Amino acid sequence: MAARWAGGHSGAVLCLGASREGLVASGGERGELALWDGGGGGEGGSPVGRLRLPPEDDVGAVAFCPRCPSRLYAAHGAALLLLDARALGEPVERLQVNEEEINCLALDEAGGFLAAADDSGAIKVVDVASKKACRALRHSNICSSVAFRPQRPQSLVSCGLDMQVMLWNLQKARPLWTTNLQECETEDNPQSAGQLFNPPLAHSLSVASCGNIFGCGAQDGKVRIFRVTGVKFERELEFKGHSLGVSQVLFMPETYRLLTGGNDGKVLLWDVSGDVGKQQKSPAKSLHRRKAQAPARKDGKLNKAASNDHAKILPKLTIEHGEKVNWLTCTEIKGSRRVLVADQSSSISVYPLPES
Repeated sequence: MAARWAGGHSGAVLCLGASREGLVASGGERGELALWDGGGGGEGGSPVGRLRLPPEDDVGAVAFCPRCPSRLYAAHGAALLLLDARALGEPVERLQVNEEEINCLALDEAGGFLAAADDSGAIKVVDVASKKACRALRHSNICSSVAFRPQRPQSLVSCGLDMQVMLWNLQKARPLWTTNLQECETEDNPQSAGQLFNPPLAHSLSVASCGNIFGCGAQDGKVRIFRVTGVKFERELEFKGHSLGVSQVLFMPETYRLLTGGNDGKVLLWDVSGDVGKQQKSPAKSLHRRKAQAPARKDGKLNKAASNDHAKILPKLTIEHGEKVNWLTCTEIKGSRRVLVADQSSSISVYPLPES
């Protein structure tokens, strides 16, 4: 049974973000932004701060600075805002580096770089110290998600509605490696004509704490798990648990447990540690073994041995949320993990998670 956090929004909640200190930020329609104290608010959280930003553009993404949790970044339409989470009020800074509505924000571990992905396909990377865009990366269609890799300074991954998944380094303007999800699907399974009607538009990605494993959710209902090896990545696993598009994926901290949310109203918890965790403990041996099985392929296609893995993987937990999932985040409340779910309603749903 879900607890409900209400009173922070009058319209749909579009995005969520959690700090390491238990604060939760939510952004919504018509410029609404709210702060919640997960640690002190208990199961029935009420907002500790509310703000309505003019003009009434949607708040499409929020992110706390990892090193300084009082620094809260919000995407308000095409603008980047810095707010003080200790006293939610007028923005401390307002930057205009993107030209179209921002869909996702990401900060590196040190909080020195902020990446903003937008509807034009651009990813603008801002040097936080100088408050200037230092790099412009690009997809050919809407860029839906971007994430920095933990323990890998200046390395990030992105995905978009062009069905591309890309690996970037901030020192270069072009991607180090690119995979087209539709090309991979049709070449792995030439009979899969259904892909023409339900293409794998990439909606969300999340990087595990190790920095080398990341997951991507797409419109075809599949979750794909990738492993980064040097300046490229390979698709290790794919599985399907949603009947409609996967709108959100989220690796839980310090684990290979992955939360997914879908347009089918389900939230699923997966454990891929048995499939990627053992290999991750010995990356050199794992890489050697894969090279012996099949030569590296420049486009990052899925090898046949891995293509059947999705049939063996089942969710560890199924939450019948009932509404299309807009955003997921995870935080600790009263000593135990909770998943927070934003949907088309004005409230946030809070579900308990199993400890192991």
